[in-house]
Amino acid sequence: MHDAQHPFHTLTPNFIMDAVESQGFRCDCRTSALNSYENRVYQVGIEEEKPLIAKFYRPGRWSDDQIIEEHRFTLELAGHELSVVAPWLNQAGASLFHYNGFRFALYPRQGGHAPEFDNDANLLILGRMLGRIHSIGAVRPFEHRPALTSGDFGYDSAAFIAERFIPDEYRESYQAVTRQLLQGIDDAFASVPQLACVRAHGDCHAGNILWRDDAPHFVDFDDARMAPAVQDLWMMLSGDRPRQLAQLAQLVKGYREFYDFNPAELRLIEPLRALRMMHYSAWLARRWDDPAFPVAFPWFNTVRYWGEHLLQLREQLAALDEPPLELP
Repeated sequence: MHDAQHPFHTLTPNFIMDAVESQGFRCDCRTSALNSYENRVYQVGIEEEKPLIAKFYRPGRWSDDQIIEEHRFTLELAGHELSVVAPWLNQAGASLFHYNGFRFALYPRQGGHAPEFDNDANLLILGRMLGRIHSIGAVRPFEHRPALTSGDFGYDSAAFIAERFIPDEYRESYQAVTRQLLQGIDDAFASVPQLACVRAHGDCHAGNILWRDDAPHFVDFDDARMAPAVQDLWMMLSGDRPRQLAQLAQLVKGYREFYDFNPAELRLIEPLRALRMMHYSAWLARRWDDPAFPVAFPWFNTVRYWGEHLLQLREQLAALDEPPLELP
């Protein structure tokens, strides 16, 4: 069985193949680990068929109901012919499987490369795709998955870091800047009239979009939750303000072909970025007992890291006071 310190230490190649074969496949003894830290993901060779992707869930993070709800959402999107990578279903229609204390799901392998966010035609296509995803995401809410809130991503993260991780010499400064940030974030959310949340991808960065045959394929809905629509758009913006305005115009142009976009949500871009920064830092801290993390993130939890993190949070506090991006 797994334990809190080494939740994945029993995932040997034999264990992984036994789990996959418990669903009726025959493995060809080839397994390779893919880049994933929150869960563990492997490509598994299958005899006389294409390889499968096996995803083993981190114990204790999501409930079965929350995982199944994510699966159902991706299957719903795929049912509308949207290119999302949905889990494999067995003959009983199940997508989440249990094996010796672990929960896992199986996916088809999807090739592709990161999209070019500097290409206007690509941004238009991505905007259309997100508009379609959100038009379906808005049909009903998640029942089991949480919403993206300042409480979960912000207050909880700041409290955890201040209590357990921040070096003594930075604690007061950290608490002061996060207090101001969280006030600014809450004010921004309160300033958007009739803010509507949809079932969103939640973690829509370049690594979770595979571009192939002139089309984006969205993968890894593990962070799907109720969120403002702009949460799935802002991570595609980069560069200086004029460049971001140009990118935004293309994204929203495509998006509006399929779903309405509320321009008031643009006020939430910097608050959402701030929440992501705080949440990411706390995520690393919460996972620091997992032996994979100190190896993969050796720069984390050094005095230098915390000094730089504090500086970034101060810069982000200043960004909250900048005028938000606007549509032409």
